[in-house]
Amino acid sequence: MKYDVKKIEPKWQKKWEDARIFEAKDFDKKPKFYGLVEFPYPSGAGMHVGHIKAYSSIEVVSRKRRMQGYNVLNPIGFDAFGLPTENYAIKTNTHPRVITDKNIHHFTQQLKSVGFSFDWSRVIDTTDEDYYKWTQWIFLKLFEHGLVFRDTTLVNYCPHCKVVLSNEDSQGGKCDICHNDVIQLPKKVWYLRITKYADKLLEGLKDVDYPENVKQQQVHWIGRSEGAFVNFSVKGTDDSLRVYTTRCDTLFGVTFMVVAPEHPLLDKHKDQIRNWDELENYRKECAKKTEFERTQLVKDKTGVRLEGLTAIDPVNGKEIPIFAADYVMMGYGTGAIMAVPAHDQRDWDFAHKFGCEIIPVIEGGDIEKEAYTGDGKMINSDFLNGYTNKKDSIRKMLEVLEERGIGEKGVQYKMKDWAFNRQRYWGEPIPLIHCPNCGIVPVPYDQLPLKLPKLDNFEPGQDGQSPLARVPEFVNCTCPKCGGKAQRETDTMPQWAGSSWYFLRYCDPHNEQAFADPDKLKYWMPVDWYNGGMEHVTRHMLYSRFWHRFLYDIGEVPCPEPYKKRTIQGLILGSDGDKMSKSKGNVIDPVDIVDQYGADTLRTYVLFMGDYSAAAPWNDSSVKGCRRFLDRVAGLTDLISDDRSKTDKLEAAVHRTIKKVSDDIETTKFNTAIAAMMTLINEISAVGAISKEQFETFVKLLCPFAPHLCEELWEFTGHEGFCSLAPWPVFDESKTIEDEIEVAVQENGKLRTRITIKKDATKDEAIAAAKEALAGRLTGTIRKEIYVPGRIVNFVVSR
Repeated sequence: MKYDVKKIEPKWQKKWEDARIFEAKDFDKKPKFYGLVEFPYPSGAGMHVGHIKAYSSIEVVSRKRRMQGYNVLNPIGFDAFGLPTENYAIKTNTHPRVITDKNIHHFTQQLKSVGFSFDWSRVIDTTDEDYYKWTQWIFLKLFEHGLVFRDTTLVNYCPHCKVVLSNEDSQGGKCDICHNDVIQLPKKVWYLRITKYADKLLEGLKDVDYPENVKQQQVHWIGRSEGAFVNFSVKGTDDSLRVYTTRCDTLFGVTFMVVAPEHPLLDKHKDQIRNWDELENYRKECAKKTEFERTQLVKDKTGVRLEGLTAIDPVNGKEIPIFAADYVMMGYGTGAIMAVPAHDQRDWDFAHKFGCEIIPVIEGGDIEKEAYTGDGKMINSDFLNGYTNKKDSIRKMLEVLEERGIGEKGVQYKMKDWAFNRQRYWGEPIPLIHCPNCGIVPVPYDQLPLKLPKLDNFEPGQDGQSPLARVPEFVNCTCPKCGGKAQRETDTMPQWAGSSWYFLRYCDPHNEQAFADPDKLKYWMPVDWYNGGMEHVTRHMLYSRFWHRFLYDIGEVPCPEPYKKRTIQGLILGSDGDKMSKSKGNVIDPVDIVDQYGADTLRTYVLFMGDYSAAAPWNDSSVKGCRRFLDRVAGLTDLISDDRSKTDKLEAAVHRTIKKVSDDIETTKFNTAIAAMMTLINEISAVGAISKEQFETFVKLLCPFAPHLCEELWEFTGHEGFCSLAPWPVFDESKTIEDEIEVAVQENGKLRTRITIKKDATKDEAIAAAKEALAGRLTGTIRKEIYVPGRIVNFVVSR
């Protein structure tokens, strides 16, 4: 058969769309399968080949599941709010709505050209009012249950994007969007209390099938630790400094304390601090630093000793100095730490610089050179002296702290509450109202969605104020509680909001009465298999798991965890081995590959290029190799034969391939599945024939990878239906047992040739076949005939 991709691929894409064969059916009696990919941000640049790889795993699995008789939900949508679109809108003076619609159209055309089997009847767009109405609804539910609060804090502000960023969006002191430096600004910030769900998020990991490194990243991000809260009284005052420590058993080794420069206790006792001017100057310097700069471990230690203000160690009554230093921050822990320089390297460095005492309380190491951070016998610790087990010494110290009322057992998390607002236009308006009489009042549910007003100027203010603040008709409103004059919140939600629940909306995307019908949620949820990038396994997955668990707790969803299984795809690197980027000029446009080689070649190659979870460089010659493989598949039509003497030889190889491809798809070993089909092609070529049934089996195995070609071949063999809906091949182990065996033929113990005989051949049949193989070639008279079943025929001859 001639393989003409220009005709075949558009033909079958139209047939699939006209027949709507990929649309999921609610409440179907078939077993359900919900396969999910991370929906794309529709940029103006369109898709890159990384998108193709990211979506191909669930694509192949979903196509296989349909052929296995499942009711498959394989949806797609667009995560379209955010800074890139807004920045482009400001630059080009084009409304973000216009840009978003154009980009979504472009992405849609690209996705369809590759032949993905998405259910296009369920497409969602996070910027659609019918969608973000329910994002706002969930936010109000969080507010209603006390999981939304507002606080003034130093925030990460990007002067270039003119936006406040969360810690997660400004890692390394750089803006995630423009990669410029961020600065610190005092700002009122909305937070979601994700820390209230920290333990539930950790517990939920026990019930899901995620790669171990994904689980560990989430565990590390949450950063749960068990320790103790200890109160250090401030000498000459009624106040105390509260610290959290995981090693309360080292309290006898505390020689100084460090507080954040912003700690409120400093202002309260300003009159006692004799070097207040020095402290004020230091605070101003700290305010210029980003959180990244302040908390990095490898840096020069800075700080100011508070002259006139000291603390009392609660276990031995010893007076110790207090320092203000930039590496302690109010947003982390209690804003104060106890320093044990003998056993913490940062404290050791600080103590050496500022001349503080160093008292070892754990035996071991050479504290003259560095801090000792290992375990050992407790020393210089009064009632703990002689303890050698860390758990025992901590337990004993906790007992003493609680008996004396100076501390208690506690838990801390590295994860902080989620900063949940942006001072930008292109985002979901936060549905809250500021009333001078009633305080913060939620927008009534029946007034949702709170729509974005139409603006011509999206530029935020120089102080980071939202552009919505310049729209009086939006800002000024009536308090729904008292009827008095009030003002709307002008901040918008971060881009993470819409992606925190989108998987639920796919279950019922057109519902106007609820974010999804409860019965449909019960039918489809949880997601059976979710694939995405490693870069999203912390923020996005923790945020979405948090929202989902909250909705479960209030009875809105039927299961506690949203995703049963998670897999990861590796990056596609440029042919130079570097990450693809426009600046390097190594980006591969999938449309170019489709135009040149066809969509099936692109689909096959991105899964054949290596381990699916690992990064792999693009290789043009391998793309051509995949095209040659598909050409050979098309050419199999010339080998279809009724000659059972030939085709029966393939039966074992065909069934081995069924098992290999079936198993490898389930373990995302797509490259070895394709390799197995390539091997089968070679075996078919060696035989020179293939039966119609074997050919159809081969086509069905290849269909999830190269569906356009396989549909054409399916039609070629006389089928009227779709190969995409044909039954998946069934592996028959009995057929992998070879009917024939190879036997060595010897003369006087020396190998002369090899023959193939039936596995159950008799001695007479084996010897007859051996004589035929050696006809006219024996060098003497046969004196004895020996047959070792299944192994050797040996002729003993005399000359």
